[in-house]
Amino acid sequence: MSARQTLVLRVNDTEHEVRAALHDTLLTVLRDQLQLTGAKRGCNHGVCGACTVLVDGRPVRACLTLAHTCRSAAITTIEGARGIADRLREAFEQAGAVQCGFCSSGMVLTASALLAARPAASVEEIRAGLSGNLCRCTGYRKIVDAVRAVAQGAER
Repeated sequence: MSARQTLVLRVNDTEHEVRAALHDTLLTVLRDQLQLTGAKRGCNHGVCGACTVLVDGRPVRACLTLAHTCRSAAITTIEGARGIADRLREAFEQAGAVQCGFCSSGMVLTASALLAARPAASVEEIRAGLSGNLCRCTGYRKIVDAVRAVAQGAER
């Protein structure tokens, strides 16, 4: 068993002191120590996107990211995401893009980063941007429609 070390993580604009072994993932620390459960443990191999959080504004797989590598970063989980994420959550609801909800936080955060970089993203850009996030319920059309609705609002 590895020795735990104290580290400070800035999560959702708040500094948190946590104890983590060098091999502890960001997902484990977020869920087990900070009780931020919006990031889901899906495949645990970085394939499904259910664990996506933003690190310095970029989507990362929290199940593959070591907590110690995030010491000087700004981490945003779905619980702390605002702005574009609020508009996306509303659009997801209106478009019927949420069914079981397991993938929703990863989808919203990934789409938030995409629209922050490309506010008027095309359907093709949205599909490519979300391609690393898996959904077993909606068939993606409603998710893409929701993201496109927010992007079209940005075009005005």
